[in-house]
Amino acid sequence: MLNSEQIQSLLQQIALHDSQLAYRQLFIGLHKPLIRFAYGILKSTDDAEEVVSDVFMIIWQNRVKMAALESPLLYIYSSVKNRAINVLTKQKRQDAVDAAQWLVPLNSVSFNPEQLLISQETVQRIRKAIDELPARCRLIFILIKEDGLRYKEVADLLNISIKTVEAQMAIAMRRMAQCMQLQLPANEPVNFLKK
Repeated sequence: MLNSEQIQSLLQQIALHDSQLAYRQLFIGLHKPLIRFAYGILKSTDDAEEVVSDVFMIIWQNRVKMAALESPLLYIYSSVKNRAINVLTKQKRQDAVDAAQWLVPLNSVSFNPEQLLISQETVQRIRKAIDELPARCRLIFILIKEDGLRYKEVADLLNISIKTVEAQMAIAMRRMAQCMQLQLPANEPVNFLKK
């Protein structure tokens, strides 16, 4: 997954030089997480592919404006979310629009493979703990830890408060700690290096 600086740099190259190479790198770097996110909303691989393709077409068509975005990753995720919700609305499946219903699958447990050497047993315990999280908590955890969004960006994307994001991350991290048999005192505040 590309970080914010890489995305900004690629968008600059696309805007200033009509760089198809930079566009391809942006596509390769964001395609899988965006498909996973869209699929979590739509529950359809074909619809998710179409939504993400549409968003990438918009990025190319509006490439000059894209370079000036303050938070391009949030913009792109918001675009995918809005397009996915529009698809649901057209399909008259509005009851599935609630963010708590989005089942975004986890791509990888080892968020930084160079830094983490995790045994297969540990990986399975972590995956199980993540799968057992409540739907909204799991979505927030994946968007932050897997996709690299900041707390504020997730709050904006899901139309919830930053405090809710913090609380959901605290729940997720406590469950991860329990899964790893690390005990955190119940009344001790959790600070997991917020972004």
